[in-house]
Amino acid sequence: MHTSSIVIIFATILVALILGLLAQRRKQMNLEQWSVGGRGFGILLVFLLMAGEIYTTFTFLGASGWAYGTGGPTVYILAYGAVAYLFSYFLLPPIWRYAKEHKLISQSDFFNQMFDSKWLGILVAVVGVVAIVPYLQSQMTGLGLIVATASYGAINQATAIAIAMLVLAFYVTISGIHGTAWTAVLKDIMILLVVVVVGIALPAHVGGLHAMFTKINAEKPGFLTLGAHGMGIPWFMSTVALTGLGFYMWPHAFGAVYSAKNERVFRRNAIFLPLYQLILLFVFFAGFAAILIVPGLKNSNLALLAAVQKVFPAWVAGIIGGAGVLTAIVPGSLMLMCAGTLIAENIYRPLAGHVSDQKVQTVARVFVWIVAAVTFIFSIHSNAAIVTLLLMGYNFVSQFFPTVVLSLFARNAVSKAGAFSGILVGVALVVYFTLTKQSLLWGVNTGFWALLVNFVVVLAVSAVARDVETEQSVTA
Repeated sequence: MHTSSIVIIFATILVALILGLLAQRRKQMNLEQWSVGGRGFGILLVFLLMAGEIYTTFTFLGASGWAYGTGGPTVYILAYGAVAYLFSYFLLPPIWRYAKEHKLISQSDFFNQMFDSKWLGILVAVVGVVAIVPYLQSQMTGLGLIVATASYGAINQATAIAIAMLVLAFYVTISGIHGTAWTAVLKDIMILLVVVVVGIALPAHVGGLHAMFTKINAEKPGFLTLGAHGMGIPWFMSTVALTGLGFYMWPHAFGAVYSAKNERVFRRNAIFLPLYQLILLFVFFAGFAAILIVPGLKNSNLALLAAVQKVFPAWVAGIIGGAGVLTAIVPGSLMLMCAGTLIAENIYRPLAGHVSDQKVQTVARVFVWIVAAVTFIFSIHSNAAIVTLLLMGYNFVSQFFPTVVLSLFARNAVSKAGAFSGILVGVALVVYFTLTKQSLLWGVNTGFWALLVNFVVVLAVSAVARDVETEQSVTA
């Protein structure tokens, strides 16, 4: 039994829990402090919260797993972040200004306030929670794989996920976004060191980068180019656009924007985050090296860890496993907190009528545990690939983009009816494509088709609504 690996993994989880509990000291944890940190986070903490979207278990296992099993199309992961950061330079400052002016707590508050519609806010909250569950599931599935593999089978996947969900729910309940921010510091230090070491050592083990890619190309002709599994240039362009535009439409990423001290934070982060993302190349290198080190894996998500176990001693596997655990805990805690806030603030409050902030915060904390339980059930009963789960969620949250960007930069172009109709039609198309198991239509990502239709519906319905209002005013 490889006890050193298990000890290191559980020590990492314990440190994360302690950091989360220490983070709430000397703070009055009202709803604003709990969910958006009192809007007082500086450049470093906001940077790490935003970077949490880059280095998750999706990156750690999903990206390396896609490099192992899918090949060339994996580079879309590198491209969409650059698109997202480009937009963030222009998109996030006005969102932050509007949120600060109106004291917004959640993403749904933005839609509710902008269009004076509680039902639009409820719709956005429901879609947001539905999208968060598969994303959170991908984090917990990845965490279970990391702990089960890094412990050499001593801890099974279901037990690992259960322990993680308990830790997450407990310290989110106590510390909110403060705990996530503190743990993000430890996570990014560990993950950067681990990713660089693994990304250099594993290719070196098979003869270096040139030899590695030469061997892979000889064994699998065409594997390293676009077009594998039907994922050609149209798929690449549409998927990069879809995920790049939807990057900050995730409820937890959108809400994290509110936590900044000032709007300059986002412009500075937009300059440096694309450079930070270049570290992803080392994850790809590790996944490609695993093709030669551990060929024939049935579960491609295990590629990085299986290769690490074959090349490194157990204690190194424990450190890498501990870093992988943090890649699930940091974004996972942010998602749990966000889901609880959305349900309490934007579904419970408007439907319940006049309730106190304290009651809303209590409901939010209760739903943290409920969402954790639901995610646990889905996680242990699903074998979906991590990347597939993430893309499913992206298809949903990207449907917010047309309304957000139009309301900020062309306010007269979108009405309440247009916003509601666009989101509803876009989500309906995503549901249809998901149920019929269609991921491509004419080579283009189906989520991107839903986004285009959404844009058209928003503009068309808003134009009709303006004409009706004009006619009514003239008649009056």
